[in-house]
Amino acid sequence: MGSGSGQQEQSGQTVAVFGAYGHTGRFVVAQLLDRGLVPVLTGRDADKLRAMQASRPGLDARPASVDDPASLDRALAGAAAVINTAGPFATTAAPLIEAALRAGIPYVDVAAELEANIDTFAHFTDRARAAGTVIVPAMAFYGGLGDLLATAAMGDWTEADEAHIAYGLNSWHPTAGTRAAGEVSGARRGGRRLRYTNGRLEHHDDALPTLDWPFPDPLGTRSVLGEFTMADVVTIPSHLSIPEVRTYMTTEAARDLSAPDTPSPAAVDEHGRSAQTFLVDVVVRSGGTERRAVARGQDIYAVTAPLVVEAVHRILTGQTRTVGVASAGEIFDAPAFLHALSPHISLDLFQQQTAS
Repeated sequence: MGSGSGQQEQSGQTVAVFGAYGHTGRFVVAQLLDRGLVPVLTGRDADKLRAMQASRPGLDARPASVDDPASLDRALAGAAAVINTAGPFATTAAPLIEAALRAGIPYVDVAAELEANIDTFAHFTDRARAAGTVIVPAMAFYGGLGDLLATAAMGDWTEADEAHIAYGLNSWHPTAGTRAAGEVSGARRGGRRLRYTNGRLEHHDDALPTLDWPFPDPLGTRSVLGEFTMADVVTIPSHLSIPEVRTYMTTEAARDLSAPDTPSPAAVDEHGRSAQTFLVDVVVRSGGTERRAVARGQDIYAVTAPLVVEAVHRILTGQTRTVGVASAGEIFDAPAFLHALSPHISLDLFQQQTAS
């Protein structure tokens, strides 16, 4: 596949959305329709699928379960691609990737679970490359966006000493899916945490450090939890030569996430977005120089939809740089991809300065 603009996709191509009735799935279905693609609604809950189909007349609903491969094959029949929005991805990713490989179509998911993403790279890299097909894990706010920003910030650098991804969330009202995925991830790690240092992932059980991070305006300096490890530590090192990758989370958002009584997101606009705002501040350092990329927007779940749908659009129109399992920054032209998100995300790229 070339990196050129490729042929335009035929509007009306179908894209299967597994977990279509979930919180993120609904945003993805709406975004596909906005882009002239036809979602096929699928997932294990037939009642929720029927209810969603009633509100989206004309769309096909196909119940399918990850423990029933034949049902997955029926769900993907005729689809040009599949988007998996149903966590925990430790359970759903591998069966859906297997089904996509059988169907010979690209697979994209929105997994923020580190272990699920690690498994996807480990188990499917050779088979996907041999099949000449595309698998893009973590094509979401966590994992995909940070990787695109870090790749864009790198510019012409082929390596860097450190990458820092600081998440300035004013709040985090987690969905039921986020909570369930977090429990699965935590259990798989035995309650320990992951950090990416010296070019590899290490488990640790010391307390997270709290520090101040100098976010750009409008946030300014905020208290963050250091080593609040997100999927970026899987996606970025998968293709960029950076031995230290660290992620940070504003303390108020981390508190929201860990509190059992934090409500799920509530819609405040006609798009169904919550009032949550984000600023993602990415700094890559090489020697005494640093480069920065900043993204600002509203609602981390809502913004995952244009990220994953732009990815599918680029795959279907041949705007890809590789085959196999690849993160966003490796398979796509990162600056071009980010600029395509301008209706949804405001960007500042390439402020190069001498590190203090």
